[in-house]
Amino acid sequence: MNNSFFKKNGKIYIISGKLKGRKISFSNISNLRPTTNQIRETLFEWLSKYIKNSRCLDCFAGSGALGIESISRHAAFSTLLEIEKKTFFNLKKNIKELKICNVEIIRTNTLNWLKKPGKPYDIIFIDPPYHEGLINKTIDLLENNKWIKKNSFVYIEQEKKQPLTLSKNWVLYKKKITNKIQCYLYIFNI
Repeated sequence: MNNSFFKKNGKIYIISGKLKGRKISFSNISNLRPTTNQIRETLFEWLSKYIKNSRCLDCFAGSGALGIESISRHAAFSTLLEIEKKTFFNLKKNIKELKICNVEIIRTNTLNWLKKPGKPYDIIFIDPPYHEGLINKTIDLLENNKWIKKNSFVYIEQEKKQPLTLSKNWVLYKKKITNKIQCYLYIFNI
């Protein structure tokens, strides 16, 4: 499915777990680029041994698909960060309709939020708006402010042919390259 389908349809479905088949709606919200079903299926296959009882952080939540899919697959808790007001309220509406109580949605600038010291997460999703140079800044803040710990997983999704430079503390676990995007799953190893 391509993004024009999402824009027309305004919803995606949870792929697996206790919420399988339930929809996440985002009608009338422009500029959302939800992670496609195929990529989400691959990502959560990679994470299948690690997702149960994990604490997850979705740095640029958008539709909330990654954080919500985590909860559906028995993550203990998910924090969703979103700066856009309309998108934030849409996330709150979807969480309420799905009757999920172990999700925290915070309306904030992700980079500002990550500047404070934090409690480490097990799995972190970084899928920011394209062409804004947010990935390396996010990674630096996660690492410097203790939002990650040894063996934390970090998923990165970005447009194809964009450079990605990480310190030696990061070990590539899995990757997938499509026609338009590149997806990486790293393990923090320090």
